[in-house]
Amino acid sequence: MAVRYTESQIQKLREYGDGPVDLSEFSDAAERDSSFAKLMAAEMSNNDADVKDMISNPRGHDLVQLERDLSKALIDAGFAEVRTPTMMSKAALAKMTITEDHPLYKQVFFIDSKRCLRPMLAPNLYYYMRKLRDHTEGTIRFFEIGSCFRKESHSGRHLEEFTMLNLVEQGQIEDPMADLREFIDIVMDTVGLKYETVREESDVYVETLDVEIDGIEVASGAVGPHILDAAHDIHEPWCGIGFGLERLLAMKNGKNSVRKTGRSLTYLNGRKID
Repeated sequence: MAVRYTESQIQKLREYGDGPVDLSEFSDAAERDSSFAKLMAAEMSNNDADVKDMISNPRGHDLVQLERDLSKALIDAGFAEVRTPTMMSKAALAKMTITEDHPLYKQVFFIDSKRCLRPMLAPNLYYYMRKLRDHTEGTIRFFEIGSCFRKESHSGRHLEEFTMLNLVEQGQIEDPMADLREFIDIVMDTVGLKYETVREESDVYVETLDVEIDGIEVASGAVGPHILDAAHDIHEPWCGIGFGLERLLAMKNGKNSVRKTGRSLTYLNGRKID
């Protein structure tokens, strides 16, 4: 009976390589295992050579470089950069309607009965929206790049610690949706990826404008005034969007898993070190 690579063998090949795995059939297990051994030897050799090159020719981390590029592009477009705390109150989540009956609530890492690790940047950015408007009568633009945390099932598209870029424009805006599309262009041009936008329903924002690459979501945006705004004392027009940077980087660099592009003890710039 013809055989194919085992799930374990396929997993190993995907850990070391990013190309498609050969799913052709072999006459028996011995032929299959011989083929697997040759492929693994080649993948491991290439992996080892790349790791040695990174040691001999040091460079910045790909994720950090992407953060720097995006930060510069947004500052050049008139956005101020902010940094907010990683810990968040349970009350801040409730203002986003994330209470015990919300699907996202089960994914939150709680530190104690009142605090958690932030599962998103939006609650803190709402706070900035409320405070910064007191300092100007004009339009406010700001963004944050930082870690968020969610309990996720193991997959190639999700991480329990991941990096978000969220940007916000607030104030005297004639067409928030038009501005949102302009900001999407700035980010995606900086990343260097083609995309399309799709309107979707959302558990938090009711309706979003999502950014997709080959049908895979990489960002989700919204415009206001919005149903969530009153709880944050926000009444002005605004637009905002959040991008998952590990997912963007994986697609930019042709990686088959976000685990190869994020914070890791297993991978360095997409190459296995353990």
